[in-house]
Amino acid sequence: MTDILFTIIAAAALALLWVMLYDTNRFVIRKHTLTDPRIRRGCRAVLLTDLHNKCYGKGNERLLAAIRGQKPDFILIAGDLVTANTKAPLEPAVQLLENLVREYPVYYANGNHEQRLRLSSRHYGKMAKQYRKALKRIGVEPMLNSHVDLPEYGLAVYGAEIDMEYYRRFRTVQMPPDYLPRILGQAPADAYTVLLAHNPDYFPQYAAWGADLTLSGHVHGGVARVPLWGKGVLSPAWHFFPKYDGGIFGEGASVMVLGRGLGSHTIPVRAFNPGELWVLDFRPGETDVLS
Repeated sequence: MTDILFTIIAAAALALLWVMLYDTNRFVIRKHTLTDPRIRRGCRAVLLTDLHNKCYGKGNERLLAAIRGQKPDFILIAGDLVTANTKAPLEPAVQLLENLVREYPVYYANGNHEQRLRLSSRHYGKMAKQYRKALKRIGVEPMLNSHVDLPEYGLAVYGAEIDMEYYRRFRTVQMPPDYLPRILGQAPADAYTVLLAHNPDYFPQYAAWGADLTLSGHVHGGVARVPLWGKGVLSPAWHFFPKYDGGIFGEGASVMVLGRGLGSHTIPVRAFNPGELWVLDFRPGETDVLS
């Protein structure tokens, strides 16, 4: 009986190890369509988030091939292409962006890792300066509480960089109702508003501000997902089974697409939780409200 139990445990451990190795080095493509009467012309975007220096093949050739295969009109980035660690390279993110900028407009909002580099240069040395210089060289300007109007599509794309206090561990800090209007201004009523906001915990506040579509990351799908149940296990704030772990969520007429990211950092594995590349189609039509 003991031998049988040992064999079962060993087989389960090997199977879990195989799943972790497999899921940590692959990504899947997810798609979602957004419709709204303010959208003037159909277009397609690819969402990237939480790459954390991950390379899918030499020069991220597998990731680039997947993006090109979707034929997007532009690229939306919801933060954390890099990892705030003095031993982590910047080259994978820079090289990927360099390739993307040659082919598509790129709209890039910071995640908490880019933000930490920017705010803590004493700790991270020259990393922030080097990254900023590289982005400037290739023509990428991070969206620091700024926006870009895309009138040909009827879209307005905003990039939010919320204060680091909203990334605290173990508890969710309350966000005052006037906070987002103060840092972003007022969301336009005559355009379909897309908000790149790395931390999904504040989706109700993003919706109340006026985001028609929020694009987030940060949670990495919960690192591991429980088979059959499908819930993510752990968020970066050390919340177990977080409400917002990955997928599509609704808040009134507002929608959030929460990408599970493409890489990892502190816990460098994924289980039952492959990386995700989201493809978003914007179409004119009646607003599709999630039930």
